[in-house]
Amino acid sequence: MGDFTLNLFNPNQLLRNINRFSNLVFFTGITVLTIGLYFALIIAPNDYQQGAMVKIMYLHVPSAWLSLAIYSSIAVMSLVYLITKTPICALISKSLAPIGIIFTSIVLISGILWGRPMWGVWWVWDARLTSVLLLFFIYLGLIMIYRMDGKRNSYFKIASVYALLGFINIPIVKYSVDWWNTLHQPASVMRMGGPTIHYSMLYPLLFVFFGFSLISLYFLSQTLKLEILNNKFKARRIKEKF
Repeated sequence: MGDFTLNLFNPNQLLRNINRFSNLVFFTGITVLTIGLYFALIIAPNDYQQGAMVKIMYLHVPSAWLSLAIYSSIAVMSLVYLITKTPICALISKSLAPIGIIFTSIVLISGILWGRPMWGVWWVWDARLTSVLLLFFIYLGLIMIYRMDGKRNSYFKIASVYALLGFINIPIVKYSVDWWNTLHQPASVMRMGGPTIHYSMLYPLLFVFFGFSLISLYFLSQTLKLEILNNKFKARRIKEKF
């Protein structure tokens, strides 16, 4: 188990895996996303109430899932970093944060575009919308901490504690429609009784989600690669000075 953990977080092993698999991950992601968007935009039927506006769902919902999943991953990596002091865990969190804020932005923008014709307003301060907006600012704060000057271990620790505190908002986003009376409908895919959405809409939704996930994994790998190489360069510079 110890050897597996060491290999999992070994920077050199990570670089080898990134160089070996990243292109495959990227092109697989593009393929899956293209299939998903084709079925979502061309094949999947319009909703009997929402009409063509339902197509926004295929962008909005997978982005929402990913915004929560990415932040949850950041929280896990932050916890592992605080326990083990393994720098690569903090670098993974740092690399994930910009990806997470992109998907959170997509959730907010697509929700606004959908809300105006459906609800008659651009924005409503209900629990789901407000908690997602708060998630955006939590991501933003995390990115700002990672850009702070000072000793690396110092701000990595601050960012990790901040990320764990911010995780309190994740179940609020997820269960806000169940805990409070909001404009959003309850979950129709990730629910205890199984999905209630028709398969003609469910499968494109899942394809788009998995496509986005693989592309996100690719961008994570490339950002992480730059972080590892940059750290190696800095360490070499410090060693040369002495």
